[in-house]
Amino acid sequence: MSLSGTTTAAASAIPVTPAISKTRIATIDVLRGLVMVIMLMDHVRERFYYFKQVTDPMDVNTTEPDLFFTRLAAHLCAPVFVFLTGMSAWLYSHPASGNYRSPTGFLFKRGLFLVFIEVTVINFSWAGTYETLWLQVIWAIGLSMIALSLMVKLQYWVVGLIGFAIVFGHNLLTPISFAPGEFGYTLWAILHDRGVLLEEPLRIKASYPILPWIGVIALGYFAGPLYARTTEALTRRKLLVALGVACWALLLVLRGFNIYGETLPWTSGATAVQTLMSFLNYTKYPPSLDFLLMTLGTAFFLMAWFETLRNKFMDALEVFGSAPMFFYIVHLYVLLIGYRILLAVFGTNQGEMFGVDHVWGIWLITIGLAIALYLPTRAFARYKHQSKKWWLRYL
Repeated sequence: MSLSGTTTAAASAIPVTPAISKTRIATIDVLRGLVMVIMLMDHVRERFYYFKQVTDPMDVNTTEPDLFFTRLAAHLCAPVFVFLTGMSAWLYSHPASGNYRSPTGFLFKRGLFLVFIEVTVINFSWAGTYETLWLQVIWAIGLSMIALSLMVKLQYWVVGLIGFAIVFGHNLLTPISFAPGEFGYTLWAILHDRGVLLEEPLRIKASYPILPWIGVIALGYFAGPLYARTTEALTRRKLLVALGVACWALLLVLRGFNIYGETLPWTSGATAVQTLMSFLNYTKYPPSLDFLLMTLGTAFFLMAWFETLRNKFMDALEVFGSAPMFFYIVHLYVLLIGYRILLAVFGTNQGEMFGVDHVWGIWLITIGLAIALYLPTRAFARYKHQSKKWWLRYL
């Protein structure tokens, strides 16, 4: 869902010095691949465990720990997608040749393409109908790319400043709200609050407020030089670890004393696990500062760690991360069709739904689907990277 094609193109243009070049680019695809698999798990949960749907933030008093931490893991997905999209945009604009090329055109067209895909192919995959048009993560990424296509015309440090200002400041906007039908409601529902934009003739709901994601994509672009060809691997890893420590340390202070960054304060629970759940229970829609400090801090640690690893599992994750849009669309339709088949064969077993009885069933289905989708994803990734067809860049 990010600029994996441009990332791969940049990697292929760099002379073969694996410790500095190929590995640094592969790390981006490996991390993207990891969150793709985690995202698959979350979507399996929404298909086969929807009868125990969670709220946002989650209710720690009614959500079982295994379900809570399964959902918590999925929080990593959207921030990593958006951040790596910004980082890949920087890599696109700073190829190995050293000749700067503006990413504006590609970002703008790719952003429009993602919005189109969201409202057509992806929206249909959720329910198999068009009764409601859900504007979700692909919509948010698309509009964030369009916003970045304009921001990159500014000086590099200004893009970073905008990103920091949005990510660290948008929680100050939480008290602002508009009632449906009130002037400003539609714009604010798109930017910062979830809301129904239209009821007739088609119900349209904005589920992913885009303002914080614009900040995240700007920070990703600002962090692009970490993966510049001239940045030494050891230096990059040290900086990534330092960023991870800084994010988590700030989170501990802000969250520990309930100072700022999350509207729902944490409280002591009946057990240590419930207390931990309360502490880690962050708002995703829109993503609070604490939410982003936790997830992006984790991502920085993973990026530093993955650069030191090379094994079959990492190779498999790299495959998933090298063709993210293909994987995203295919897995949604596999889940839609698979659920319909199981429902027709076995009928309902969870009220009006078909589902698994335990959270571990979600994990098993996820493993099975990841294995089944590996070869098709690898085949498409090879075809995309070897083909010169222009439209493949958008997949």
